[in-house]
Amino acid sequence: MEKKVFIDIGINGAFLTRRWEEPENFMKLTRGLGYDFHEFCSDVLDPFFSGDRDYQLETAKKIKEYAEKYQVVIRDYYTGMATHRFHGLSHSDERVRRRMREWIYDAIDIAKTMGASYIGGHWDAIPVEVLEDRERTKRAVEHIYKEFRELSLVVKEKGLLGICNEQMYIPSEKPWTLEEAENFLIEVNKENNGAPCYLTIDVGHQAGMHYGLKGEDLSYVEWLKRFAAFSPIIHLQQTTPDASNHWPFTKEYNEKGHVKMEEVLSAIKYSFDHYKKSPVSHYLKPVEKIILMAEVIPSSLKTEEEVIRELKETEEYLRNYIPKGGIIYEFSE
Repeated sequence: MEKKVFIDIGINGAFLTRRWEEPENFMKLTRGLGYDFHEFCSDVLDPFFSGDRDYQLETAKKIKEYAEKYQVVIRDYYTGMATHRFHGLSHSDERVRRRMREWIYDAIDIAKTMGASYIGGHWDAIPVEVLEDRERTKRAVEHIYKEFRELSLVVKEKGLLGICNEQMYIPSEKPWTLEEAENFLIEVNKENNGAPCYLTIDVGHQAGMHYGLKGEDLSYVEWLKRFAAFSPIIHLQQTTPDASNHWPFTKEYNEKGHVKMEEVLSAIKYSFDHYKKSPVSHYLKPVEKIILMAEVIPSSLKTEEEVIRELKETEEYLRNYIPKGGIIYEFSE
C-alpha cells in the first residue's frame, strides 16, 4: 500500500526576539518573507518572563487571529534559548524539576491558544556530577523517559498532536548520539497512552566531536536517514561540521557551510523508503507531514534590514528545492 508524506518549509521565530513586539508583525513578516509555516519561538512569548498569564493568553489569541489573517500556519511552539540555561527536568532536586514542568504546562496552554499542533524543544541538561557516574546517568536518562511519557498525557489531553524532543550535540543534553535517539523514541512510545513523542532533527547538531564522537554520529545525513520519518519538524541551518552556527542559506554562507539541500531531501526520502527496518517503527508510525524550519538566529549586531534580506534570500534558495505549495513523497507502508 502506498502512503504519502507532505514536505514544505517554514521559519523559526527566533529572528523576532528582542526586535518585534506586536503579534501582527510576527505573522505579517512571516507572510512577507514567503513562508507558509511558522515555528513560534518561546523566547518571543515566554510562560514565565512575558508578562502575566492574562497577557500571555491574550497575546496568543492575537497571534492566532493574525496567523489566520495572513494565512500562516503555526506549526509548533518551540523552546528558544531560555530553557537551555537550566538543568530543568534533569535537576537532582524535585523542586527544580517541578518548576520546569510548570513552564511546560503553561507553554502547552499558550501553544494550544495560538493554534499550534505541536510543542517541542529541550528542557533538561544532566549535571556533570551525574554524568561522571554510569549508574546515576542511566537513572537520569530513565527519568527523562518517564517525564516525556507523563508530558505526553497532558499534550494529548490539551488536544495537540505530539511533543518533540530535539537531538543535541553535548552529552548532558540527551539524545546526542544515534543510539540514544533510537532508545529515546522506543522507550517513550513503548507504553505510552498519551500523544506521540517525536524527535526533532537539526542538521547543525552533529558537532559532538568536541566530546569525542566519531563516525555516523557526526553526519546530518545519517541522522535524517534514520529518523526523518519520525520527525514532524526538522530544523535547517547553514553551518560548518564543528559548530551550530544557525546561519542563513545565502550565497555568502552557503559557500562557508556544508549543509546541502540535495542531501537533506535525499536522506528524508531514504528514511521513509526504509522506515520499516527501524525498531522505532514498532512503536511509532511515520509522520504524514514534515516542515523544514529555517532556524536562523541572527547576531544582535545585524540590522533589521539585513535580517529580513537574509531570511528572504534563504526562502528563495530553499524554494529551488521545495516549491511553493510543498512536495509529496510516496512510499510503501
